[in-house]
Amino acid sequence: MLIAGFPAGAWGTNCYLVAPAAGEECVIIDPGHQATEGVEEALKKHRLKPVAVVLTHGHIDHVASVVPVCGAHDVPAWIHPADRYMMSDPEKALGMSIGMPLMGELTVGEPDDVKELADGAQLRLAGLDFSVAHAPGHTKGSVTFKMPAADDIPSVFFSGDLLFAGSIGRTDLPGGDHAEILESLARVCLPLDDSTVVLSGHGPQTTIGRERAANPYLREVAAGLGAEPAPRRGM
Repeated sequence: MLIAGFPAGAWGTNCYLVAPAAGEECVIIDPGHQATEGVEEALKKHRLKPVAVVLTHGHIDHVASVVPVCGAHDVPAWIHPADRYMMSDPEKALGMSIGMPLMGELTVGEPDDVKELADGAQLRLAGLDFSVAHAPGHTKGSVTFKMPAADDIPSVFFSGDLLFAGSIGRTDLPGGDHAEILESLARVCLPLDDSTVVLSGHGPQTTIGRERAANPYLREVAAGLGAEPAPRRGM
């Protein structure tokens, strides 16, 4: 399996391209702010053909490049219905101005083909299997994508802004809810094997085992308590 990832834009949002191998079809996860050039470079480098864009949630730092990427390759975008409005109205989603000088020129709106994600959905894209889990708390429509273990490759978990190395997503923006994100951590993350590789929306790669041992939020959830807020990443 091939996973090519890079941080993009003002918030360093991780965009991932996932394929069975170089030279094959791929899925693009979270092409956010200023991600278009990086996506095209990765496609060319690994000789990949996109078949879909999938989105962990609707914040502009994760979806800003969806329209140009989907348009250039004539592929659909998948998003949870609770976050779909954010593609067309990013400022409402944030409850504040996104700052056009900072963000640069944006193509706000939906791509031509939008498909909606549901909790428990099983997606078969580019010859790969993705299990979808609805994980609200950062936004109402946040989801995660899990790929099963295969041969000597551990399971891979695209956590979006639910879980980071050492932290979790912020909950102080519209649609955020601290109690809800703790419930999502307990329901979605705790059952995963310790060997599961976590590729999050911001920051470095980690594993469930490492976060179970050291992440204060996951530790407190596992103990049946709610952690006090600490510094968190993401828009």
